[in-house]
Amino acid sequence: MTALRPCAITAAMPRGPGRPLVAVLARNEGTETTDFLLTHAILQRSGVADVVAVAPRRGVVRLYPVFQVSVEEDLAGFDDAHPSGADYVIVPALDDDGDSTIAAWLREQRTKGASIISVCAGALELGRAGLLDSRRFTTHWYYRKTVLDRHPTAVYVPDRRSVVDRDVATTAGITASMPAMIALVEAIAGPAKAKALAAEIGVVSWTPLHDSSRFGLNARLMSQYVFDTAAFWRDERWIVDVRDGMSDIALALAADAWTRTGRVNIDASAAGPVRLMSGLMLEAQPSSPQAPRMPLSSSVKPVEQLDRTLCEIEQRFGVARRERVMMELEYAGPAACPP
Repeated sequence: MTALRPCAITAAMPRGPGRPLVAVLARNEGTETTDFLLTHAILQRSGVADVVAVAPRRGVVRLYPVFQVSVEEDLAGFDDAHPSGADYVIVPALDDDGDSTIAAWLREQRTKGASIISVCAGALELGRAGLLDSRRFTTHWYYRKTVLDRHPTAVYVPDRRSVVDRDVATTAGITASMPAMIALVEAIAGPAKAKALAAEIGVVSWTPLHDSSRFGLNARLMSQYVFDTAAFWRDERWIVDVRDGMSDIALALAADAWTRTGRVNIDASAAGPVRLMSGLMLEAQPSSPQAPRMPLSSSVKPVEQLDRTLCEIEQRFGVARRERVMMELEYAGPAACPP
């Protein structure tokens, strides 16, 4: 039983020589924005593996809480193209529609020898596939009890943002995807590559250590959720201008954070679909030039963009709203915003 961390990542090593194949899974009806875009983009940017986005059906994948993308490979097509299966399968948080297709496909990939890595509430999908029974795991704080209730032989590991038990890895909430993917890059290509990639993105540490006691609903956050539900009519509609080649990572982190305030809806604006840096096609359409724009800078690293966005949320909506977003993202920083 090994946690994903520098210098102790043998459980995540590729299963054979050659360039690994990574399948990043999505569900067409609903896949968490950051879980999906970040894992796909970080691995693509690393250049250490062949990375394929795959869904039950080719075409549009609705991301939540924001955006839509097009996925060019379906499960059947992936199986035809890669009969021996993937080396790694990444499982983001997926909308639960009761469809057993994905669970069956995950079991088949595991039988073929793939290592399965869930991000955030993707652990629920691993559980449906029978891949958490008698294994240690972590997940987004909100879903710990659900996983344990459904899988009584699974063992939750506190204070870890990533856990590897044999051929199955799990991560904590949404932003844990960044250190986990960098640890995977280190497992594939070594520490120098991981350090360079972490510096490029702005990730300082990718050890598994994580203070899980900081994350959960307190009375103030609970009252904030109740207020947000009652005040749905207060939502603002913003635009983010997108273009070919822009960073999936910074875009996802900023848009996800703003949308999770419960006060902002965001649409992608361009003349038509754009191809992001990772190669994914993002659905977009023209918008009014007078519409409010989501703040986004191309001059800062993605993690710096997230920190900047959280401080902008505090300035616009207050400290409690920033704390709510950080809680949902399971993200500890920034410690404080400038006055």
